[in-house]
Amino acid sequence: MMNRKIGMWLYQNGGGNIIEGKMIEKLKERNIETIPNLNLRNAIAKNGHIIYDKMKLDKLDLFFSYNAGEQTQYQMYLYKALNRVIPMINNYDSFELTEDKFHTAFWLRTNGVKTADYKLCHRDDTHHLNIIMKKWSKMVYKPTDGWGGVGLTKIENEETLDMLIPFLNQMDLRYFYVEKFIDYDNTDYRVDIVDGQFVGCYGRKAGGSDWRTNVTSGGSVFLREPNDDVINLALKATKITGLDIAGVDIIYDRKKEEFIVLEVNGIPAFATPEQEKMGLDFNDKKIDLIVDLIDRKTKKGDKK
Repeated sequence: MMNRKIGMWLYQNGGGNIIEGKMIEKLKERNIETIPNLNLRNAIAKNGHIIYDKMKLDKLDLFFSYNAGEQTQYQMYLYKALNRVIPMINNYDSFELTEDKFHTAFWLRTNGVKTADYKLCHRDDTHHLNIIMKKWSKMVYKPTDGWGGVGLTKIENEETLDMLIPFLNQMDLRYFYVEKFIDYDNTDYRVDIVDGQFVGCYGRKAGGSDWRTNVTSGGSVFLREPNDDVINLALKATKITGLDIAGVDIIYDRKKEEFIVLEVNGIPAFATPEQEKMGLDFNDKKIDLIVDLIDRKTKKGDKK
């Protein structure tokens, strides 16, 4: 008899459906029932309960939310509410932190983790951007809540900055977030961590003349072995952000001759079937660690 019940919302593209199937089977072996495809878009909240298809989600033992591309503000809002009453993977506070590039960089730096130098300023304070431009010579404008490289803009000189500012003002942003452009070899390390343990690593290389390594921006994946410095940096960044599952992007700053954390992702993708054929073989390890994590977090004594 199944004595625990969890909800799961896992992305289905890129082999996600296969991953989900394996995970559900392994959870079943531990007497944990899974409600799959549990999309909070179809849930409503009323009178102290969050209802999905007549089911009270607040009565579940855990909710596993793992879908970046289809996440809307409504879903995030309910995610936050649900996190108040049942365990979540990832917990909402850590997920919200790592969805914001400034807050992530700020918190990492506060806790002694090297990141790119950054600046956040009010939209009416653009003279500060001109001052910092003179100092840095190149910078990257980043939407604080973007992902997959969308909206990243490299600013190579003051003329580009002067052209960009009216455009940013049109977008009605309240603040601008910029990072110093790092001199690196156009490759990064994506390090996967689950439950405080190293899972696997691969590299990403920017495509053509582009400098962004994100696959959605034309970057490509290659096999890459991390050294201890890279693994330890990823473990530290994950611990500081509090994520149960993290993908930490790390690059080597050639000028400062040190590794830095570029980004921390709360929903790092599993290897796709094509990438598995290339030799990326960490999926099974990642599934096992997630199943162990769910098992532990749903033990009756450990719940909220």
